[in-house]
Amino acid sequence: MGALQGLKVIEFAGLAPGPFAAMMLADMGAQVLRIDRPQTRFRPLEPRFNLLDRNRRAIAVDIKTPQGVELVRRLTQTADALIEGFRPGVMERCGLGPDELLAVNPRLVYGRMTGWGQDGPLARLAGHDINYIALTGALDAIGQAGEPPVLPLNLVGDLGGGGMYLAFGMMCALWESTRSGRGQVVDAAMVDGAASLMTMFHGFLAAGKWQGRGTSPTAGAAPYYGVYETSDGQYISIGSAEQPFYVELLRVTGLADEELPDRADRREWPALRERLAAVFRTKTRDEWDTLLGQTDICFAPVLTLQEAPQHPHHRARNTYVEIDGIMQPAPAPRSSRTKAKTPSAGVEPGIDLAAALEGWGFSATEIEVLRSSGTAS
Repeated sequence: MGALQGLKVIEFAGLAPGPFAAMMLADMGAQVLRIDRPQTRFRPLEPRFNLLDRNRRAIAVDIKTPQGVELVRRLTQTADALIEGFRPGVMERCGLGPDELLAVNPRLVYGRMTGWGQDGPLARLAGHDINYIALTGALDAIGQAGEPPVLPLNLVGDLGGGGMYLAFGMMCALWESTRSGRGQVVDAAMVDGAASLMTMFHGFLAAGKWQGRGTSPTAGAAPYYGVYETSDGQYISIGSAEQPFYVELLRVTGLADEELPDRADRREWPALRERLAAVFRTKTRDEWDTLLGQTDICFAPVLTLQEAPQHPHHRARNTYVEIDGIMQPAPAPRSSRTKAKTPSAGVEPGIDLAAALEGWGFSATEIEVLRSSGTAS
């Protein structure tokens, strides 16, 4: 049932990074209880399409009331961890800050997910993924030379630099607490996480190997590492960075006998790219996949979100699963003994309060009082 079975986590509902971290923990077996506001929270999708909410139940609680605060404190008594993504100071003003809740449960790991962090001159300002990655140099580094930076969806700030670092930081704190018996606050800032993701490139910069956006071989500057259009208007990816892979590329594409521009000479890269582009425009994407897909060229077709789940490799590994008619990525990574949970759709507040509070130490009578008083639903 997952390596984190038995771990109990309270999640305060939020957008993207917090739910993503909670999903990662729930996918691995943690019992995550999401706390929503009583009023309808902003949802860009119908509940069943909110895949980040999968594998957990939810209750609605007004944490601005004494009864709501007391309920959260009661839940905290048996929780291992908590996730919140409000601006700094919000939880403290509600009486649910780290000082208050660690006094209730000294072993609690208190995870805080923000864009700018808990302190610093920008800490209390609004922001989005685009702003956090802009401030770290990550945004400036992505794209082609001489063109504006390219937005990498919200993968770098919200999800990679945010939710993943929050989940990792919380697991580190939980591991430490098994030795010390003490909880702590995990300050996960998307600006910190995005900066951390750029660590390797700071090494390149210090070594004089970074010349800016779109100039490195793996950033699209080299003709042997890039995306090419095919005859049907689709795309393929080529990553023949190492010489043996490049030699194989030339052999399979029929270019081995041609006198080509020197791939080691950057001045020749535009001419080499033009020649490769001309060759790749002679076949469809799927024809190139048939020809190159089982070689060591470092090749893959560029698939759409709709196409990806049907690729034979994904089907063989069950990389995607269909739950309630919705195709979605399966939990990752995978372990040999403690298999991750099969995803199930998240359950909204008000559906079954007793089921949501199962395992949190509430009697049937207490649950009915919470329901009838309007403290929780």
